[in-house]
Amino acid sequence: MKKDEVPQDPGALGKITKELCYATDSSGKYVAEQSTGWEVKSKALDVAWQDIQKRIAAAKQKVLKGEASPLLFFMEYRLMDTGILAGYTGFWQWQVKRHLKPGAFNTLSPKQLQKYADAFNVKVDDLKTMTVNEDGV
Repeated sequence: MKKDEVPQDPGALGKITKELCYATDSSGKYVAEQSTGWEVKSKALDVAWQDIQKRIAAAKQKVLKGEASPLLFFMEYRLMDTGILAGYTGFWQWQVKRHLKPGAFNTLSPKQLQKYADAFNVKVDDLKTMTVNEDGV
């Protein structure tokens, strides 16, 4: 792409930051050029976030139906899988998978619950009730 063809479409982060792109100048050499956004990329990101929102809603419904523990909701909300959550908490992956079951979750000690709450940056009570406060703990 040529330097004057770098997309400057309004993007989701256009007012906050710019993206670095590489393009060719008039002599054919690669140069760094800033872009405020690209419509195609913005639409793709919107579709991805819609999918994530659906997964979060589905996880919440599973918890409310008693099919999963609140860990599933927060894992979807924080974009984590069992491996990532295990890394943050110090539990083994098989333990995290077990704790995804409501029965096992309900037997967790306060110390274990605190590890999960810390990993999700919430209070233990919020962990149990699936309450999200984005203004901090």
